[in-house]
Amino acid sequence: MKLQKSTELALYSVLEFAGAPERHISATEIADKYGVSPHHLAKVLAQLTRAGIVDSVRGAGGGYRFAGNARRLTLLDVIELFEAVDTADVAHHVRPEASTPVERALGAVLAEIDANARATFSSITQATMLRQIERQQTALSSASAATGTAPQP
Repeated sequence: MKLQKSTELALYSVLEFAGAPERHISATEIADKYGVSPHHLAKVLAQLTRAGIVDSVRGAGGGYRFAGNARRLTLLDVIELFEAVDTADVAHHVRPEASTPVERALGAVLAEIDANARATFSSITQATMLRQIERQQTALSSASAATGTAPQP
C-alpha cells in the first residue's frame, strides 16, 4: 500500500504531537524537521484539526497540540482522513473482467495484501508507535555509546 505524501505528513505530525502532548509545536518546526513545504503541511494540519486529532492555538507560544487519545487513535484512523480506504477498495484487485486464471489469482493475492495492511494499520495505536520510537532511540543511544559516536536524531 503506497501512501500519499499528505498521509505520511499527517502520520509524522500526529506522532510528533502525541510524543509531546503538553507542548505546542509550530508547523514550521515540523516542516523543517521533515524537509517539507510549510504550505502543504498547513493543509494537512487543518484537516487533522477539523478531525479533532490536534488543537490549533494562534498567537505567541501557539502552534498545534495533540488532542486525541494516543491509546485509541490508530494509524488507520489517520490514514482514512487522507486516503480513500474502505472495504470495497480491498476487492478492486479482483476485476470482474479478469479473464485468465493468472489475473484472478494475482488479483486475489493483491486483495489479501491490502486486507492485511488495513488490519495491521487498524491494530497499531499512536501509543504503540511512541513505544516503538522510544525503543529505537534507546537502542540507537546504546549503540552510539558503545562505539563512541553521536546518536542521530
